[in-house]
Amino acid sequence: MTPTTEAELAEMIARADGPLRIKGGSTRPIGRTEGRKLSTAKLSGISLYEPGALTIVAGTGTPLSQVEAALAAENQRLAFEPMDHRPLLGTVGKPTLGGMVAANISGPRRIAVGACRDFMLGLRCVDGAGTIIKNGGRVMKNVTGYDLVKLMTGAYGTLGVLTEVSLKVLPDVETMGTVMLHGLPDDRAIAALSAALGSPFEATGAAHFPKSRFGAPLTMIRVEGFEASVKYRAQRLCDLLKDYGDAEIVVGATEGPGSPEGWKWVRDVAAFADQPGDVWRVSCKPSDAARIATRMGAKAVQYDWGGGLIWALTEAGHDLRTVTGAFDGHATLIRGTAEVPVFHPEAPALAAITGSLRAKFDPRGILNPGIMT
Repeated sequence: MTPTTEAELAEMIARADGPLRIKGGSTRPIGRTEGRKLSTAKLSGISLYEPGALTIVAGTGTPLSQVEAALAAENQRLAFEPMDHRPLLGTVGKPTLGGMVAANISGPRRIAVGACRDFMLGLRCVDGAGTIIKNGGRVMKNVTGYDLVKLMTGAYGTLGVLTEVSLKVLPDVETMGTVMLHGLPDDRAIAALSAALGSPFEATGAAHFPKSRFGAPLTMIRVEGFEASVKYRAQRLCDLLKDYGDAEIVVGATEGPGSPEGWKWVRDVAAFADQPGDVWRVSCKPSDAARIATRMGAKAVQYDWGGGLIWALTEAGHDLRTVTGAFDGHATLIRGTAEVPVFHPEAPALAAITGSLRAKFDPRGILNPGIMT
């Protein structure tokens, strides 16, 4: 099933007599579901791009590379730097705009600018009854009705099939700098990252590798903007972090860990891409991260966002939630074979709310059934 128009999609859903598996570029097969494949690939194309208004509107089947190319031509970007899951998951194809929105895909810059959800202005979708829904618009000052835009972003297609989205974009930066510390143990590295993120020097990325591709532990802090400002803020961060050891500053690098490609390596969790085993994404309080990581039984970990996000590589079939025990956060199985729920089980009160929402938007339970359970 590959509709070419929104009306055709609505008719297909209204007439569906069984579960539907919603697909975009098929690059992020996260979660388990079944049913007949419903592709949004032909709901493609940029319908509006106004660089002066920092707004872009496109069909959900539009390849993300097409959107990024159009933005780059005007020196603009998707500031939340969506992760490319293909290296980690071993998938092919092209990530789509709809897949990015449906999964609320973001990257290391989320700590500074927000997630994909925070850049959504409006959307169009078709619910499980075949009804076309429009919510939001093309400007940020939209306060009418319920905020379905944020509700649908990250719902993995369980509340409706997205057909068109409107996004806020931001100007690209002149240059990037990275402050690097070497050899820090996890708890000290997380303390350093937290100090940097809590400073007034506008860090836009923070990561720590207990074992980097260069061997010794590596701690990285990113700053972006005009070159003079980047150099000043990087030096001030070095001064701030002097008690954690000698820091190295790299500005405008074209290769190595402090370059844009190095931060893509962080964004895409490339260190685990060619390693066998399961991959978990754990969200927790930064102050708890080192303690939780020691209980994981992981082969390797990567800390992002000052330690609030942990990527863990474990043995195949490893139930990370059982060995870590209860903690203030959640763990998602991004890649693996463990016979456990992919998404962290919800608390009873929250599960009741989400169940009610799904019953309202998808009364027959046909849209990606079971993907988030």
